Amino acid sequence: MELANTRYNNVLSQIKQEKTKRRRELLETLRKNKWALASLYIIIALCAMSLVSFIYTPYNPFQFNLAIARQPPSLSHPLGTDELGRDILSRIMYGGRYTLGISFISVTLGALIGVALGILAGYNGGKVDTVIMRIVDIMLAFPTILLAIALVAAVGQGVKSLILAISITTFPVYARLVRGTVLQIVNEDYITAAKLIGLSSYKIMVKHVLPNTMSVVIVQMSYYMGLSILLASALGFLGLGVPPPKPEWGTMIGGGRIYFFSAPHIVVIPGIFIFITSLAFNLLGDGLREALDPKLRGLLRRG
Repeated sequence: MELANTRYNNVLSQIKQEKTKRRRELLETLRKNKWALASLYIIIALCAMSLVSFIYTPYNPFQFNLAIARQPPSLSHPLGTDELGRDILSRIMYGGRYTLGISFISVTLGALIGVALGILAGYNGGKVDTVIMRIVDIMLAFPTILLAIALVAAVGQGVKSLILAISITTFPVYARLVRGTVLQIVNEDYITAAKLIGLSSYKIMVKHVLPNTMSVVIVQMSYYMGLSILLASALGFLGLGVPPPKPEWGTMIGGGRIYFFSAPHIVVIPGIFIFITSLAFNLLGDGLREALDPKLRGLLRRG
């Protein structure tokens, strides 16, 4: 027992040193990746814009004025006005609360469910693993957009149902990824030593298994942020997302699509924000994957 305890403490000390080294390498790699760094700044700026809308917008995003409807960008309205004369810049700022907020919450919720199921499946194995993975396989068999549409149609339109639908459609990927990582972790020496000194399965999963899966989860979350923004916007465009007059970006495109040829800015401007935000999260995900994957980092350095 004493030998196992000593071995366990030595391995933990080595792991802490390795984590400190990885953090330094992560920051260094991100600084060198200009695309990932620029994407991070764009995401921060968009989040700040959405937060500012709680205390300030140039105009009331809900107040309409048909006398100035469908005006192109001008000094008084930098992004123009929509089909009801509402200021598009104000609606973009206000709508960021919904587009970004729904994405953050749904991705986080999906990750929590997927990580928990993945750890349970990978660590326990046997029947638990079989049942969880068969559920995951069934969920992955459905196209993401069709499953989200079906869930929203079943639960009803609204912010809560949209978050629920996106999180349910995304958690199976986290579960599969985390399970694969856990199957490698459970064979490590420090897990064996932890079992020998009498740590419970719960403590091992929380203290040792969970932290070592976070790099995979963080990268996947950054990718899924972009996907969830596209998914929320697509549902809004189809009339299944955030109900009007709330200015979610996809809902804005859906409401102004009939004016595409007469006033294209009503559709194009929200579309540009959706495109830039989704692209920024994808590029950030690539940068995080490069920084967190030692093998990929080594290949890139040699290249």
